[in-house]
Amino acid sequence: MSTDTDPKWEKKHAWGRLSREEPPKRAAADRCADFHEIYALYDEAKVREQASRCLLCPEPLCVTGCPLQNRIPEWIGLAAEGQFLEAAALSRSTSNMPEICSRVCPQERLCEGACILNGRSEPVPIGAIEKFIQEFAFAHDSVQAAMVPPNGRRVAVIGSGPAGIACADELAKRGYAVTVYEAQAVPGGLLMNGIPAFKLEKEIVHRRIDLLRRRGVEFKLGVAVGKDLPLPELRRGCDAVFLGIGAQKPKALDVPGADLHGVFPALPFLIQKNSALEIDLPPIEVAGRRVAVLGGGDTAMDCLRSAIRGGARETFCIYRRDFANMPGSRKEYHNAVEEGAVFHFLTNPVELVGNGHGRVARVRCVRMELGAPDASGRRKPVKVRGSEFELEADVVLAAYGFDPEPLSQYPGLNDIAVNEWGGVIVNDHQMTSVPGVFAGGDSVRGPYLVVHAVRDGRKAALGIHRYLFGQTAAD
Repeated sequence: MSTDTDPKWEKKHAWGRLSREEPPKRAAADRCADFHEIYALYDEAKVREQASRCLLCPEPLCVTGCPLQNRIPEWIGLAAEGQFLEAAALSRSTSNMPEICSRVCPQERLCEGACILNGRSEPVPIGAIEKFIQEFAFAHDSVQAAMVPPNGRRVAVIGSGPAGIACADELAKRGYAVTVYEAQAVPGGLLMNGIPAFKLEKEIVHRRIDLLRRRGVEFKLGVAVGKDLPLPELRRGCDAVFLGIGAQKPKALDVPGADLHGVFPALPFLIQKNSALEIDLPPIEVAGRRVAVLGGGDTAMDCLRSAIRGGARETFCIYRRDFANMPGSRKEYHNAVEEGAVFHFLTNPVELVGNGHGRVARVRCVRMELGAPDASGRRKPVKVRGSEFELEADVVLAAYGFDPEPLSQYPGLNDIAVNEWGGVIVNDHQMTSVPGVFAGGDSVRGPYLVVHAVRDGRKAALGIHRYLFGQTAAD
């Protein structure tokens, strides 16, 4: 019997011979001194090796796990063969910002979490491979953004976050004249002013915005639609409108002492530490101070790691559930721990205690235990009697999430139907209750992942196209 090994068999079983390897990561002591990205790229040999671990499943679960239904096994197969430009082009065919999603998506909860290798080995490092092939394409000037012939229709996009960028990009590819209105002086939304640069360098966002400009998209900055420009006036000059205004109203910190000095919502802190935007708040200083972060999501992780880089004396997280039920990215959690953050799980803040001069000095907490599941299926935290204790803190950052700003305060937007928590109601094509006005992203679904906002923007662009060219987008 022949002892030759079938190359197809070898490729199919590469996962059993090769371990998953993460891309190079800067040492914690080095990266805490700045806000630069902490992960480097694979080299070409390593990315081919890691891509070869993919089983190329006939019914790939990673595609199902991706909100964009990216053609992951196809471009991973090309990457394994060294066809990096072809792989990058295929990745871009289903995503408007793969170089960004590969950096900020929690792959362990999406594509990699669905990888069939889980349980037998470790999943294919899909995010790191996608990041490599996209940066390879940019480095080889392979990402084109040519203008297409105009179709005679105009669309206004309100907001330049992920949903707005994706919608504008898809519309421009179809020949629409697209104008993006952004209330801030810099486009990019939370990609620019909310996500720290150690996860997403701002030059990456600038590069994506430049691609849209080269495609013919116009940006009008410092214009708040509904305030500076009423929606009815805007609609008279265009054929359709997309609302990608996000959700940046912080959820209330409903405990005694929330009004003490030194207590802040998460977003103003992140903006101050991670962007050049000016906000109407005094500087939030953390150097040499004990910083408590309340909450267990990705925003809490960003606050912890930003505070460490800001020179905080101590940085700790207070979260009422356990680690298994924490919504934040596991990768970001481990990075935060490496950098010196401390986590207090099954702990709930019940009061912020002042120092007698109006400034926060301590967080009074109570231990929790997990009881019966709540309506969402997660076990509900229950207070442990007699377990109160205090943690000293000079700064408290509340990272409990965000709600949409009430549309009722803006002329022309108050006609749009919203649900009980203020989210914009849309149909299957992302159209609101006002014909010709579409919406997507956090203002519709609440604060969620960048990739879901991209999906909404793409879906809305198709809905607008159908609406304007005879195929109704109405239910």
